[in-house]
Amino acid sequence: MKTTKITLLIILILTIFTTGCSRDDSSSELRYGFTSEPNTLDPLNPNNTADGRSILFNVFEGLVKPDTDGNMQPCIAESWTIEQDGLIYNFKIRENIFFHDGSMVTPTDVKFSLETAASMNYIGLSLIQDVEIIEGNIVSVKLISPDHEFLPYMTVGIAKADIKDREKKAIGTGPFFIDSYRPQNNLVLKKFDKYWKEGFPHLSRVTIVFFENYEAMLLSLRGGSIDGAHVTGPMVAQLDHRQFDIFNNYSAAVQLLALNNEVPPLNDIRVRQALIHAIDIQNIMDAAFFGLGLPSGSPIIPGLTSYYENQSPYPYNPDRARLLLIQAGFDAESQLSLEITVPSNYSMHVDTAQVIVNQLSNIGIDASIKLVDWNTWLTDVYFGRQYQSTIISLDSPVVSPRSFLSRYHSKSTDNFINFNSPDFDRIYDNILLEPNEEQRLQLYIDAQRSITQNAASVFIQDIFYFRAFRGGNYDGVLNYPLYVTDFAAIYRIDDN
Repeated sequence: MKTTKITLLIILILTIFTTGCSRDDSSSELRYGFTSEPNTLDPLNPNNTADGRSILFNVFEGLVKPDTDGNMQPCIAESWTIEQDGLIYNFKIRENIFFHDGSMVTPTDVKFSLETAASMNYIGLSLIQDVEIIEGNIVSVKLISPDHEFLPYMTVGIAKADIKDREKKAIGTGPFFIDSYRPQNNLVLKKFDKYWKEGFPHLSRVTIVFFENYEAMLLSLRGGSIDGAHVTGPMVAQLDHRQFDIFNNYSAAVQLLALNNEVPPLNDIRVRQALIHAIDIQNIMDAAFFGLGLPSGSPIIPGLTSYYENQSPYPYNPDRARLLLIQAGFDAESQLSLEITVPSNYSMHVDTAQVIVNQLSNIGIDASIKLVDWNTWLTDVYFGRQYQSTIISLDSPVVSPRSFLSRYHSKSTDNFINFNSPDFDRIYDNILLEPNEEQRLQLYIDAQRSITQNAASVFIQDIFYFRAFRGGNYDGVLNYPLYVTDFAAIYRIDDN
């Protein structure tokens, strides 16, 4: 998926986070806005934000890397073979790949990175039994049991084996290195001159500026202190299209009203079913997203067309919702109250919450919005699970339907909605073992149906968002079936 003609620019920022690399600054700069920043700069730590993973996509690389169609392409591994019907994966490490500190990547670094990421519960790596170096530059990964869809998880970033504090020394092999980082302010990426892929990156410097919310970012975009950003529909309406190039793409994430399945009264499936019946997804898109978006109804994004199943058993039906509430013991005299916790820095989620509050009031539910900052949301909602409901978008760090589904397993540490279905667990576990591709596809559909039939949450949409850039001076912007921004492909038109 490609987007043409985009405008961006870079701002210079100095901080005390360096990799020891000096670079010749040129005019090819880009200033770009984000509304959240990394939880971690460690590529082996799975607990990162979507924006954090998007940034590290430019700093660290895995054995393989997805292209814009979601296919796995050689990266640090120049080739690979799969043996014993998916039980063993052998990767030939590319020669003459350098880390940002000038040292060369070795199979030892690869072994260390995979083993460390697995020990930190990095998604998809729990099946690794052993990582062995053979024949000098071959790294062999043996699994506990065969996994025919293991390759996408080999995008985990390769880090240096002898770096003890990866938070302070984020040294990767990507097209950019982190020159400086000031939390709550900005992060500066600089071009890595020894990058293995010839001709990349084009830009010499990228400054990522962090904003508390979308409104502040919009003001900076319009005022010229940044020159590019991801923006929502309402923000696009406030931009002069004669001054900005506007490009669209999907977020590759599922926006949902997440319901804490263990908290009363949401532990009653009838209440969860009523909420799904009461919410008009098209009305949400019309009211908050200019009618744009892909209605979901599934925990998997519609973009994964081969796996996606959107047969919601609970279509929009306010009358049915009222009946279910009565059956669950709620009526005019005993009104259901619902608190929706929303991270305030995501205006699209706040806008969605406002529409949902109005919709729920039509069936007698007293819904309210609790705005919190991002760190509070992570602490209280995602990790603490101390909430009733929340609106968020869930993406995947890899191009795999399993990564969208794995968080619903009862044993998953990412199962922040406390969904617990033995039926789903059984289906998901069988996906890992099924060698037949056609039967795996059916299991993916069955797994989605188990989640939706149990009314786990209200799956809303894959948000249609926009990239706005000043002036039409840039091109080469690529879109992936992942939430990433590939700064390496972007170039200034007047530099080429």
